[in-house]
Amino acid sequence: MNLPNKFTVSRFVLTGVFLWVLFSPFRYNDTLAIVFFSLAGLTDYIDGHLARSRNLITNFGKLMDPLADKILTCSAFIAFVESSHINPDAPVKVAAWMVIVIVAREFAITGLRLLAAAKNIVLAAEGFGKHKTISQIVTINALLVSDACAEWPEALKHFFLCWVPQFAAVMLWVTVILTMTSGGIYLWRNRALYLYDV
Repeated sequence: MNLPNKFTVSRFVLTGVFLWVLFSPFRYNDTLAIVFFSLAGLTDYIDGHLARSRNLITNFGKLMDPLADKILTCSAFIAFVESSHINPDAPVKVAAWMVIVIVAREFAITGLRLLAAAKNIVLAAEGFGKHKTISQIVTINALLVSDACAEWPEALKHFFLCWVPQFAAVMLWVTVILTMTSGGIYLWRNRALYLYDV
């Protein structure tokens, strides 16, 4: 297994650690969750950069890298639904239907790409999809900070609580809209794959 693939595998491990820390009752667990989520996100950049710069692109990486990304982001959103129920005082409530939309979109597009791969067709990423991914990462980090700032010194807590929860709530809606839009556009533009025998 080459180095980029090792970073990809580490993202699966970091996702598990992130979820464990997020739901652990020890002090500063929410702050530590931000650290592990950020580390997991960093491995995504590193493995992609290494694979391209060193020409170490493999079939394993093509399959597991996007899968690791989806598991990380979908796990985070699902965890927020659970934490919203556990903590009634959570600054931002994440509705289950929003997460269902996000997860369903990822399943649909992954299935479409697998169908395309079976027909030896490579589906390139599109602009809307990239914007969707960025919005998801920004939203997750904003939600994490909204929860974590309660653990911070009073001045920092007051500063972040003044705007981060409102920003997170807006970004959550932006993410859902972009997710639905990008998924719909992707499915429509590639409809020949599943509507016709090509």
